[in-house]
Amino acid sequence: MAAVIPGRLVASLRHRGGAARGGVAGLAAAGTSAAAQFALVVVVTRAAGAAEAGAFFAVTAVTLMAAGIAKLDAGNGLVYFIARAATYGYRGMSGYIRAATVPCALAATLAAALLWPRVGPVAATVPVIVLADVLLAATRGFGSLRPSVLLDGMALPAAQLVLVAAVALAGRPGWLPVAWGLPYVPVLVLALASVRGRAPRSPYLPGTARDLWRYTAPRSLAAAIQAVLQRVDVVIVALLAGPAQAAVYTAATRFKVVGQLANQGLTQAVQARLVSALADGELARARELYQTATIWLVLLTWPVWLAYAALAPWLLAVFGPAYGAAAPVALVLAATMMVATACGMVDVVLTAAGRTTASLLNLLAAVACTLALDLALVPAHGALGAVAGWSGGVLVKNLLPLWQLHRGYGLRPFGRHTLAALRPRTWAAA
Repeated sequence: MAAVIPGRLVASLRHRGGAARGGVAGLAAAGTSAAAQFALVVVVTRAAGAAEAGAFFAVTAVTLMAAGIAKLDAGNGLVYFIARAATYGYRGMSGYIRAATVPCALAATLAAALLWPRVGPVAATVPVIVLADVLLAATRGFGSLRPSVLLDGMALPAAQLVLVAAVALAGRPGWLPVAWGLPYVPVLVLALASVRGRAPRSPYLPGTARDLWRYTAPRSLAAAIQAVLQRVDVVIVALLAGPAQAAVYTAATRFKVVGQLANQGLTQAVQARLVSALADGELARARELYQTATIWLVLLTWPVWLAYAALAPWLLAVFGPAYGAAAPVALVLAATMMVATACGMVDVVLTAAGRTTASLLNLLAAVACTLALDLALVPAHGALGAVAGWSGGVLVKNLLPLWQLHRGYGLRPFGRHTLAALRPRTWAAA
């Protein structure tokens, strides 16, 4: 991530509700997390053979897929309801938090029990991952980005890197998944403490669970599909082309986390304000937020994709001599991510407008595209076939909501607010 953040981004975020420090901190956390995750892949590919590394990546991908499904998108539901409740003093918010966490805990426990025979002790981290994510989302609904930035964005990836490196250097590859999963435990404990400080226990208001899950239910399925879309390619490569190809594919596509985390950092800074603007019918304010976030997402990530495309053969060699030949995978990745980031946070805007069913259908189409291309191309082309399938799904996932936002609300990722955001007067160190 860039070492400095344009002051215009700070000023524009401040103008939109006092989120300047939060937005910059979110981007800094995204950079820290991306660097730590990249370093973790380097450590694993260097310390373990390709087959062992591929098995580790497949196990962690399955674990994160299960957690993504079990989250039921309750975190975004909490952000939606808590942000809207600010006008009446967050009355009854502890009831919403309980209504969100109990079903997620049950779903995550079931997922862990089903996974244990296949992935071993790391399955026990699924409920921990799920509850930590939902509770951190609740803090963002209250307008505080600090817990997400410090815990999920910085402390978690750093701790995972340290523990995985220690296990790898000790020559115990079988324990790599456990070392990767263990840091989620303190994150959960600290997230719970942070929520308790913001939402003291209060009487349960009638209809709380019904309201929460009426909004969240379509997104629950959509979030499950999104979790599958993000990581199913690694699992498919491991199954159809072997763990060694899965290791090559994971290494070559590791840079996609840069775009994902940059998008996440900006989303955390503006999501609650988008919900508020669209709920109040303020399309002009929503358009300004969307276009400002999009241009900064492009400015922060396109240089990374262009550099990665140009330097891929040399950068991939960092993972080991066998990985340099995956340069074509990197080219497809870079081109796809440039298109995706140019669309901005389209799905976030769509769901903030309450179009959760449309978001679900878009994700179904994206997963269908990915699976069809993967099954057709991976057996013959390995990692290159997998990235082609992933690319098709990402394009569908971004272009469909882009069209829907334009048609239904007149919202576009670029416009007159783009030029306003590109007039920096000062530069502030991040």
